[in-house]
Amino acid sequence: MNDTPPRPPTRRALLGAAGAAAAGAALAGCGPSRPHPRTPAAPAVPQSYRAGATPLVLQVLAHPDDDLYFMNPDTLHSLQSGVPVVSVYVTGGESTGVNHEPFEKHRHRHHHDRAAYSSARHQGLRQAYATMLGLPHFTTWNREVISLLPGSGPYAEINTLGNGRAHATLVFLQVSMNEPGPGASLPLMWATPGVTLPYVVAEGAPSPADQPATWTHDTLVAALAGLLDHYRPTLVRTLDPDPDLQVHDRTHRIDDDQPGYSDHRDHTAAALFAWKALTHWVSTATARDGTAPDVGTAVYRGYYNQRWPFNLPPATVALKGRLLFQYGGDQTWACGNPGGCGDYGQGRNQPMSNRKGWVRSTHQRYPATPPTAVTGTPGRRSSFEVRGTRVIRRAETRPGVWGPPQDLGGGPLAPALSAVPLPDGGTLLFALRFAALQGAGGPNTRDVVMWRAGRWMSLGNPERGDRARRTGAPSALATPDGVVHVFVRNAAKGLSTRALDPATGWGPWQDLRGGEVQEGLALIADRAGRAHVFAAGRDTVHHWAQEIPGGPVRVQPPTGLPRPGDYPVAVPTPDGAIAVSYRRPADTRFVHARIPL
Repeated sequence: MNDTPPRPPTRRALLGAAGAAAAGAALAGCGPSRPHPRTPAAPAVPQSYRAGATPLVLQVLAHPDDDLYFMNPDTLHSLQSGVPVVSVYVTGGESTGVNHEPFEKHRHRHHHDRAAYSSARHQGLRQAYATMLGLPHFTTWNREVISLLPGSGPYAEINTLGNGRAHATLVFLQVSMNEPGPGASLPLMWATPGVTLPYVVAEGAPSPADQPATWTHDTLVAALAGLLDHYRPTLVRTLDPDPDLQVHDRTHRIDDDQPGYSDHRDHTAAALFAWKALTHWVSTATARDGTAPDVGTAVYRGYYNQRWPFNLPPATVALKGRLLFQYGGDQTWACGNPGGCGDYGQGRNQPMSNRKGWVRSTHQRYPATPPTAVTGTPGRRSSFEVRGTRVIRRAETRPGVWGPPQDLGGGPLAPALSAVPLPDGGTLLFALRFAALQGAGGPNTRDVVMWRAGRWMSLGNPERGDRARRTGAPSALATPDGVVHVFVRNAAKGLSTRALDPATGWGPWQDLRGGEVQEGLALIADRAGRAHVFAAGRDTVHHWAQEIPGGPVRVQPPTGLPRPGDYPVAVPTPDGAIAVSYRRPADTRFVHARIPL
């Protein structure tokens, strides 16, 4: 395990080749760039792929506390394992500038001080991360300022702290959450050409981070790409760029959601900026270095947590709550920070008692379907994995020994793959592609793609327009009749399917309807050769199946299984039935059920 902390940035401009390329014409004063969408292809010959990089996690968050609510305990586990963590906070988190006590009813009586509130939230993060590093929560951090772009601001304050082999870095970009009026916000800066946002100066920020500046769409992409190129992470964690559609009514209160979706508007925009910067960095670094960066991705849900059964056991929830307690702080604490000692509204027992229950779950956007798939027989297997937002392949040279990675292209892909072995020894790969990530008036689309024998092709999307971004990662299964079935969770939270018949080719996308389910589909063919799909709903596990071999896949009668807290796993039993297992909500215990056929 590497004991060396990440390279400290210097006061010179951090923007390197990747960031400069991402900045495009905007940095030259020519307005926002408009690259035309390209269809990624596999290299004509599989290319070599850089591997063996030093482990480092870089997280891109919208606000201070997003990591503590939505990514933990994964952030804590990374630090405890000795992997350095760099957390990048896009906004200043200043909101209305009111740092109120938890459970307080008369918040309007407070003074609005955005600079102080932003500073207090920074201090709360220092307290929480010091605790995660095993240090006293008021431990002094090293604080410095860098210029993110050539010449001048915006600047970023960077805080670093280590304890033995554990190292944490906090990067504050300080994009304003909103102007005093409704004319600008992070989502508008993502979607609308020409929107700018001010740099939020936090109280007590070291010079020159105390100087005013302005953010644009392109400079934010450039800054994020520059940070990626500087730190060279092996794993990038982001929030959800494509949250679920959500009905808001008396039963489903809007709370802090953006209208029509199950997440905060800034979470979505920050994730989109992060993915756009990631694709720019991968493309530029690959062209510059001749090999793609060795980086994986993980995407985390946000306010989605309150809409589905909680999936963390009590001990893990208590651990998350303890770290949020340190982040929230208290007005009576003597931390020495002029703006305050935490985000007081999240202090004391507020996260544990909040009816929204965000602290009680940690959901990945693409669960169950792993970023790695293996096909073949022992000694002659092939391993496929999403790295650098592309697919890499390794061939087994002898049992347990794998050859060098080869780049198959295809990106930018979500971190999920489904592999189907073919009778001729080949493999079909299925993935979800970010087909366009332009923003600023440009397209923002997703499609399902397939790789076969060196070629990528698009299978389209069962949804259209904005709904197409809600489509989940594909899961695929071949039945004994040679038909390949592809299933995805659709925008209605049900299932859609498309099938490849060896005689007639691809059929159209079809909506299978049925109850609302989460991502994480369990696919299996039974002894008779019929396809089955199991998925976790709100109250039970839902089931789709072919009623006869070669027939259409249809919704099956209710399983009557207990409420699931996580996605199911399905395996065949010796007597020809199907065994379905999953974890109970908010528990470590599992349900093991037999589905007779």
